[in-house]
Amino acid sequence: MIPNRRKSYAARTPLPATSSTPRSSRCPYPSPRARCTACGSDAFKTVGNGTPSVIYDYVAPHFRRRIYRRETVACRCGSSIVTAPCPEKVFDRSQYTPGFVAYLIVAQCADAIPLYRLEKQFARVGVFVARSTMTDLFHRAAELLAPLSEPSIEQSIERIGQSPIVSADETPIKMQSSTKRAFIWTFLGEQLVGYVFSTGRSGDTPVRVLGDSTGELVADLYTGYNKVTEPGRRNRAGCLAHARRKIFDAKENSDALPALELIRDIYVVEHDAATLNIVGTEAHLALRRERSRPLFARLLLWARATRRRHSPKSLMSKAAGYLLRGRKPLSRFLHVAALPPDNNRSEAALRRVALGRKNYLFVGNEDAGKNVAALYSLVASCELNGINPTAYLTDVMAKLSVESDIDELLPDRWRPSPDG
Repeated sequence: MIPNRRKSYAARTPLPATSSTPRSSRCPYPSPRARCTACGSDAFKTVGNGTPSVIYDYVAPHFRRRIYRRETVACRCGSSIVTAPCPEKVFDRSQYTPGFVAYLIVAQCADAIPLYRLEKQFARVGVFVARSTMTDLFHRAAELLAPLSEPSIEQSIERIGQSPIVSADETPIKMQSSTKRAFIWTFLGEQLVGYVFSTGRSGDTPVRVLGDSTGELVADLYTGYNKVTEPGRRNRAGCLAHARRKIFDAKENSDALPALELIRDIYVVEHDAATLNIVGTEAHLALRRERSRPLFARLLLWARATRRRHSPKSLMSKAAGYLLRGRKPLSRFLHVAALPPDNNRSEAALRRVALGRKNYLFVGNEDAGKNVAALYSLVASCELNGINPTAYLTDVMAKLSVESDIDELLPDRWRPSPDG
């Protein structure tokens, strides 16, 4: 029996404490005290430590300006004067700590906050940091983190290519130094997310990332992925959400309704599998064979009949044609339990790029595009693994100057410093 799918609302989750010793205040009972309803006395006594009531306040962010007094010593002979070295910095000739640089990266790559807005935010708390300074820090951090994130040597990209299931997608982005559109691609493995910048949309990027690897590739029907889905390489799995979107665009036509209902029923099966906690198992595959396969067969019958009834250039005909052309990859999820029916995972990963593109409009040149893609990769991989990206970047930037075991600093293997 399938459990009831009514909405259930979880209990309110308390906000986490921001320090190990939260502030506590006492609220005395007001005087005069109420009288006892039983005996009429007002001689009350305190019982226990009080009933706690938690209230959350917001404290504006602030900067800490640290001044280090570097001791200077002189030899008694008067010939030598030595000054203590400055505390270790991430960058030479820089006043900013790894924590500040990490905040800049996360603000832009996770929250899509352009630097001019950060400049205004900092000015409101009395600290004036020029946009040019923040831009320089952002790109210097990308260079420092290159062993972790630069696509040509990035171990995380290599490991994504080794994943049995990879989701991929791409989106355009403007490049100030060129009139042509550039692209940012995303490739998702099990525990890592990789973003790759390219000046074109050719299939060279998927080949560079996935090579001759085998397994499954979840993507739309774009021909740029054809080279990595040839026989002996990856099996191509399509995106049912893409097919639905094309049908939805033609929803004004009554012929679209049956197809939308069939796709809805396929997703009901996925919802039921999640409710039963059998996602990715043989039981999930059996459920798809029993319920989803007949639905998909009916969807193909609808597509054949619809294409015959409508002109080739109509929205309905194009939507039906997309289903028929991609019927093999679109039905791949009926044969592999671990595959999702759509490519929504990688599309969601590209939302940060789309939002950033709307806010900061463009990248300056190819090197800047590669830096942004590299930092996107680290921030998104942190979020995928439940890691605070600010804490991660703060720690890793400090370690990179003294540690060479790059593989242990990747987001899915990183462990914070004991004193952090």
